[in-house]
Parts: sequence; C-alpha cells; structure tokens
Amino acid sequence: MNSYQKTKLALGVAALMPTFANAQFLHGIVVDRQNQPIANANIRLESGNAQVKTDQSGRFKLPANSGEQEIHIFTKGYAHLHQNIQVPASGLSNQRFELSQSPIEVIDVVAAPVHLSVMESATPVTVLGGETLRRQQAATLGDSLEKLVGVQTNFHGNVASTPIIRGLSGPRVMIAKNGLDVGDVSRTGPDHSIAAEASTSQQIEVLRGPATLFYGSGAIGGVVNVVDKRVPTNNQTTGEWSLEHSTVNDKNLANFNVTSGWNNIAVYADGYWRESDSYEIPVEPGIVENSQEESDGFTLGASYLFDQGYVGVSVEQFNREYGIPGHSHGGEHSDEAESVYADLEQTQVQVLSELNFNNHPLIKKVSTRAAFTDYQHMEIENGQVGTLFDNQNNEIKLEIEHQAFAHWHGGMSLQVKTSEFSAVGDEAFTPASDTDAFALAFMEEKHFDEFLLQLGARVERVEISTDNLLLPSLDMHEHDDGEHDDSDEHSHDHGHEHDETVTRVFDVEQTFTPVSLSTGVVWKFMPGYNFAVSLSHAERAPSAAELMSFGPHIGTGSYEVGALFELVETKGEHSFVLNETPIELETSQNIDLTFRKSEGALGFVFNAFYNQVDNYYYQKTTGLYAEFSHDHDHGDEHDHGDEHDHGDEEAHVDELPVYWMATDDVILKGFEAQVAWQASPALKLTLLSDYVSAELKNGQPLPRTPPLRFVGQVSYSAFGLNTDLDITRYQSQDDVAPNETETDGYTLVNLHFSYDLRVFEQETSLYFSVKNLTDTQARVHSSYLKELAPRPGRDFTIGLRGYF
Repeated sequence: MNSYQKTKLALGVAALMPTFANAQFLHGIVVDRQNQPIANANIRLESGNAQVKTDQSGRFKLPANSGEQEIHIFTKGYAHLHQNIQVPASGLSNQRFELSQSPIEVIDVVAAPVHLSVMESATPVTVLGGETLRRQQAATLGDSLEKLVGVQTNFHGNVASTPIIRGLSGPRVMIAKNGLDVGDVSRTGPDHSIAAEASTSQQIEVLRGPATLFYGSGAIGGVVNVVDKRVPTNNQTTGEWSLEHSTVNDKNLANFNVTSGWNNIAVYADGYWRESDSYEIPVEPGIVENSQEESDGFTLGASYLFDQGYVGVSVEQFNREYGIPGHSHGGEHSDEAESVYADLEQTQVQVLSELNFNNHPLIKKVSTRAAFTDYQHMEIENGQVGTLFDNQNNEIKLEIEHQAFAHWHGGMSLQVKTSEFSAVGDEAFTPASDTDAFALAFMEEKHFDEFLLQLGARVERVEISTDNLLLPSLDMHEHDDGEHDDSDEHSHDHGHEHDETVTRVFDVEQTFTPVSLSTGVVWKFMPGYNFAVSLSHAERAPSAAELMSFGPHIGTGSYEVGALFELVETKGEHSFVLNETPIELETSQNIDLTFRKSEGALGFVFNAFYNQVDNYYYQKTTGLYAEFSHDHDHGDEHDHGDEHDHGDEEAHVDELPVYWMATDDVILKGFEAQVAWQASPALKLTLLSDYVSAELKNGQPLPRTPPLRFVGQVSYSAFGLNTDLDITRYQSQDDVAPNETETDGYTLVNLHFSYDLRVFEQETSLYFSVKNLTDTQARVHSSYLKELAPRPGRDFTIGLRGYF
C-alpha cells in the first residue's frame, strides 16, 4: 500500500468514525529502584491499542488522548505497573515510572479483554514461556506442564498425557491453540495424544479453576492454551531452532520457527521432527514395550499488516505415530501378543484478525478467530486398522472490546462451534455424534484506587445428537471374592467367544443451556502486596462420550457405559436400559483466595480453593464384568463392516470390568504455594507445593487423584553459564477409591546446564541435562498404566539451540 492509498484509507476511516479526543503524546522514562534505565519494557495505555518499547536509555514516546489515562508497564524480571496519569491537552513530557524487581516471572495471558497474570488477576493463572518452557518441554503436553503449580499429568506410558488441573482433566479441561479448540479426541481417552506441540510454541497458558467465561462449558476445570506465532503480527525477521538427543529412549528432536516479511506482508513457518524408541525403566523388565513414537509436523502462515491491525491465515499439519503400552491382545507370552499403535493425523486452518479503533467513541478493538480442523486417529493392530476415530471441528469467535467507559475495560464475545465425531471398529465405544454450540459472553474490569474488580457472564446453547445410539444385549457377571485381582492386567484369554447383539437403536438429541457467572476482586492493600478473592458459578454440558458410551475401552481397561443408560436388576440378572431420567448439567461453585507479594527480592503466591461440583459425572464401578470378542483379519485385505473369511481370522475374548457413568456431588479443595527468593543477581531459589482433596460428598475419594507434592529449584546464572537443579517429592497416595491401589511416594532429581555463546552472529545455547538422576522407580498415581509403565529411568539429554 503506497502513501496515497494509506492517506485515502485514513481519511475514509476518520469520516466514518468521529474523533473521541485529540491525540497527544506521552514522553517518559522507565527506571528501576536504583534509578537505572530499563530497556525493552512494554508500555501500553488501556484506552488505546498502541504499544511501544523503551529504548536502551529507558525512554519511550506513546500516543495518548488528553484526560485521565491508565498506563500499563511490564517487562521480564519486574512487577507489572498500573498507574493512573493525567494527560494535559498539550501532552505530557519527562514522566518517570519506577518498576520493582519481581523474582516470580510475570507473563500476561494474550488476547484476553481483562488482565490475566500470575500476580495481578483474580483468576489463578500460570504461564510457561521463554527458557523455562524450553527446559521443561516434553513429547506430550501433560508431561510438559507437570512442573507448574496446580498442574500434574496422567502420564500414559510416555506416549500420551493429559494435564490434570486441581484433580480435574478429560472433558473438564479445555485444550486450545491460540484460544481455539485443539479439535482432537484426547478428551475421550488417556491413550489419545493431544494434537499440540510444545517445542514450536511461544508460551503455554494455564487458567486454574473454572474458565468457562473465556472458553465455554468444557473449561469447568481449567484451560491449557498453547500460543504460537503461526499468524504473525509483525514482519521483523526472528527465529529459533534446536537439535536434541536423549538416551533413555534414544530420542532425536529437531525443530525451528521463523517469522519474516516485507512491506505489509508477514510470513511464518515452523516445523519439527521427533523419533524415539521404547523407553527404559529402573525395574524389571527394564523397558516399557511398545512406547516408541515418531512425530513430525509443519505450519505455514501469512498476514497482511496495516495501521489498524492485521488479518492472517495459517495451515498446520500434525502427524504422530506412537505405540500404546498395555494395549495388546492374544496369548500370555509376549511373542504371541499383538502390539497396537496409533496413527494420528490432523490438518488445521486458523484465520486470525485484529482491527483497532483508537478514536472510535465506542469500539476499541474487534478480533476474529476461526479454526477448521480435520482430525483422524487410527488404532492399528497386527497391521490392520482396528478402530478409526474421526473428528471434524469448526469454530469461530468474534471478540469486541469497547473503549474505556467510566474506566471500565472489557468487551463481549460471540462463539460458534460444531463438531462431527465418529468412531468405527472393534473398540468404538462411542457412537457417531454431532455437537453444536453457540455462546455469548461478557467480561469487564475496573480499577478503584487500590482495588481491581473483574466481572463476567456467559450463556451457551449446546446440542448433542446421534441417530445411531446402540443398546447392546450385554451378558455381565460378578466375581467371587478373591477370584479377580484388580492389580493384574484387564486382558484375559478365555478361549471362547461371546456374541453381543444389539437390541435397540435410538435417535437421541440432548439440548443444554449452561450459564456461568464470575466475580473477582484484587486488593492492593500495601505496596507490593495484594489479596484476591474470586467467586464463580460454572455449568457444563456432559460430552457425547459421557452420555453415549457403550463398549470396551482398552485404553482405560474397562467396559464403559454412558449416562443415557441405567443399570437395573431383575431376578438376579443385571442389564442396562435407556435412562428415562432427565440429564442434568454439571454445576460448579468455586471460591479462590490468593495472597501475593509481587515486589522485592522475595516473592510469593499462596492460593487456596474450594470447589463444589453438583451432578459430577464419573465412572462408577458396578462390580460386574463383561466379556467381548473382537476379530482380526490376518489376510491381505481388511474390509470394515463386511463379512470376513473366518478361516483367516483370529478371535480374542477379553474380560473387562463394567463402569457406568453416574452422577454425584463432589467436593474438591486444596492449596497451591509458590515462593521465590532472588538471593543475588546470579542465584535464585524457588519452592512450590500443591495439594488437592477430591471426594464424593459421602467422603469416598475420587480415583486417580494426584498426591501432595513439593518442588525445590535452585538456579544459578553467571558468565554465560546457567545451572538449574530441581528436586520434586511426590508423597504416597493412600486416600484411594474402591478397587484402587495405593501408590508409594518417590523423589525425582533433575539437573540442567546450559552455556550461552555466539555462533555465526546468533545467540546460541549448548545444553545438557540429566532427568531422574538417581534412577528412581516412580509410579504415577493418576496414570491408568501405573503398574505397567512407571516413569523413565535416568535420562541424559544434550542439545543445541539458537536464536536469530
């Protein structure tokens, strides 16, 4: 766009949008407590969209309307500064702003209409970014985040993992990429990998507690948002690359991301490749079989930049092939068993745009986010596709932020999302279904001197439908005491077949209207200290899998039956019938109390929470067992749904415990603590701890609840050498559900070294780490495979990372 076209566009915009105030300039300097200038600090006025950085002398120049303005200043290593200033009609010059040191890294959540950060929001937030993200990244998302306070992993044999936030996961924790649903099927089973890659991300945001206002009813337990630069917002040439090798599973990793452009065009590209073998463990048999993986992917994006914002598009291809430990059928001996692996492919197109209206009397910014996702996941047994999962997910968000009105900041959000899910094969435990959702949300905040008030509301319409809900005739039986040991594998070869027939097929349409409300207050009662209270009422519509499941789920070692069915007993015989009781919304009443110290050499965040969830959907053990058979064609062809030549097939009969999706009232309560001390410019000490108690109202614990945890970290940086020592203690978990075994405690020690150097005029880091230094046997209580697949043994990693 040439200068004439830009002028013409500006005149057109000005004619349509009357001027609210005359724009002036704010000139200032940012310094620390020792009056030393701070370079590269971010400066933003809440009444506008312009953002600038300080130069090497700490100075900046920013457009500012006359009148009272709220300025926001933030940079790494310092507490955020919010301050009201009066800008005269002639502008303001030589304004001085002083930042205080903060040993706890403060990173803002991106693209939120209200402030969200670890130190200044009512909602508990943690953001993993920078070198900390690179040091903690793993092959799976849950394992990458498990060092964050309040977050643990369900660790599924090193090949899949889901984040557990305050004891909740699965359909209660939303996984997003750039604020949009990841679009995979990871929420339906622990053996389903999340289609998101940490190694090419910019930061990963975790909202602990109900975050339904921002992401919908599926976020009643929290949100994990993976942020990258796939749709670039500037055309400066920057990038990152790394090469890495690990010994415990012979893993090799290579990745890169780069942003560049010219004139009004910005372009982006990233890619990664990772390959590993089955990993070693410090107990017999010394290796977890079938835990290998092979992944690759790339993303291409481009944006058109203009004075008022940008519009861009990206295309991502995500591929992952991985073994599924413990997911095998056949004889008792390993050479007779069939290894099973998953082949995952996802293509996602994202369209992002932002349009700023600095001088419009009402609208400050309009953002549009859209994602179109094509996901396919095959579980392959003996070279043949046993089960095929498919999900077509489309989502559009329109977010409108208004200009400051009586110092209120915020806006509204419109969201439309559709999902078409299907599963075909031997272990398709959930029928094909469609889920449609529409939502309207409002979020506002205002500073009242030392108080920050945050408010929010959201209403949704969720429809779940299927024309193929099956009610099989299922033979079930009980075991005599001592006949069945739950610590053994769930797969047994009985040498005979069981015929399962379908008695009825239903058309089902369930409609829900979840409503969520939130209010929070942050009180800065003295310099560097604040206290926050957050209250929320959140409602969740159950997922299609929770409602409609009826079949074997080998990933969880169970036969799952959804809430649309009811278990009845007639003359000593058990059977399932269609549930005539109305399906209720899951409802959460949550309170968070937070006490923070954000300035000085010592910083801390203490958080306590209480969450009462009514109509909580959970898998209840029935005490019954079901047998099912599934056949595999060992010929050259495999025809899904057609007749097979039984002379070429091998039939397996498995016995699984039957779990029924029941509802009850649940109470989750606990704490999270984070203390950091910057002992010297080079030495930093950090202590973390978290705990959650998750019980039914009758006092019965929920299964797979993570234990009490303590983390100690020592970091030393000087002369280009960076050293990090992490010691994590997991206490034993003996507060267990019926038929659940206890788990011993253990201590993990990790050591990381890196050395900064310049190679070919690039900032480069050579790093070396040792994980599980003491080669400790560690079984994750929240894992479905804790007996079969403990954590990896001692692991040496060496790598090289560069920035340009």
